[in-house]
Amino acid sequence: MGESLLNLWQSTGLYAFLGLDPASGFGWQNLVMILVGLLLFYLAIKKGFEPLLLIPIGMGCVLSNIPYAYIAGTDPSLAAGAQGATGFIKILFDAGIQSGLFPVLIFMGVGAMTDFGPLIANPKTLLLGAAAQFGIFAALIGALLLSFIPGINFDLHAAASIGIIGGADGPTAIYVTTRLAQDLLGPIAVAAYSYMALVPVIQPPIMKALTTEEERKIRMQQLRPVSKTEKIIFPISVLLVCSILLPSSTPLIGALMFGNLLKECGCTGRLADTASNAMMNIVTICLGLSVGSKMEASHFLQLNTLGILLLGAVAFSLGTAMGVLIAKLMNKLDPKHPVNPLIGSAGVSAVPMAARVSSKVGQEADPQNFLLMHAMGPNVSGVIGSAVAAGVLLACVPIMEPLINGVRPVLALL
Repeated sequence: MGESLLNLWQSTGLYAFLGLDPASGFGWQNLVMILVGLLLFYLAIKKGFEPLLLIPIGMGCVLSNIPYAYIAGTDPSLAAGAQGATGFIKILFDAGIQSGLFPVLIFMGVGAMTDFGPLIANPKTLLLGAAAQFGIFAALIGALLLSFIPGINFDLHAAASIGIIGGADGPTAIYVTTRLAQDLLGPIAVAAYSYMALVPVIQPPIMKALTTEEERKIRMQQLRPVSKTEKIIFPISVLLVCSILLPSSTPLIGALMFGNLLKECGCTGRLADTASNAMMNIVTICLGLSVGSKMEASHFLQLNTLGILLLGAVAFSLGTAMGVLIAKLMNKLDPKHPVNPLIGSAGVSAVPMAARVSSKVGQEADPQNFLLMHAMGPNVSGVIGSAVAAGVLLACVPIMEPLINGVRPVLALL
């Protein structure tokens, strides 16, 4: 009887949380991560911060840190291949994240929901979406510099994965990280989605600090109507240009433009509806659980994670600031066709939240100034820009890595 009770006690999560079973790899740190998962629930449910994403991610975090459940891994007590040996979230992760399938399907759904009309009507807003990607490369450099601090170890692969957070595009961040620094997937994905959710908090102070009251009151000319033919030609043209010039961007750009073509061609309504609704919802659930499962204590509670969260905030802030500053520069170069600098902040690809924030801040200065459709131009161009930036990083990191490794010892001496 006593031995049975002892075995029962040793099989409970409390036994592992107390650190009484070091061989299992579980401890009090897993309890901390469960509390982090509960915090994500609170932010999603109570504060309304991206609930469709944070609730699945939070659940994945909780499930992956429950001792002896092995939902996000393989049960060592069972033979390899035995029924139930591999947790269902690990199966989802291997099939959808490790293969890169889920981010691509998300982009397909985003394309089916996106109207590129505002961008086509005002092509110069493409520059604002491109400018907002500056934060990606600034954070990459920052990550390499932080790697000289004892306890922080970011190589070029990790730095590129951290930098992509600046695009405020969760699927792109996941896609790049799974190919360059998969061990950092948990903190990078959480940082990317957290900053997407915090757009209404982070962006307005930066926008107001970089603009005057008069600039925020600028009213833009009404956008011209965009023909159906233009909307059909646009995704095909972007796909061909980006794929030919930067083949590494083809998976994301191809999925995005395919989804948009389904929407705009007018003869595949059922497919567009499936991509933007049923498929998008299913993949979001699977992706969120898979990402959350990488928030295991052994990988998450490290000094590197703090550096990632800090650099992610810097990257996102710089992307916002650069979009605003480029919009102001455009006004200097072309004063006859003024651009409200607030729409430059929408160049980060948090669609459509960033565009809504630009419009809201503009209406605080002038309640009759409606910037939403104008802001959607740089907003959707930011989606394209983040995919292109991802392609650049995937193409350049293998080439640049030997050079960085050669310079690192010299910089360390300095």
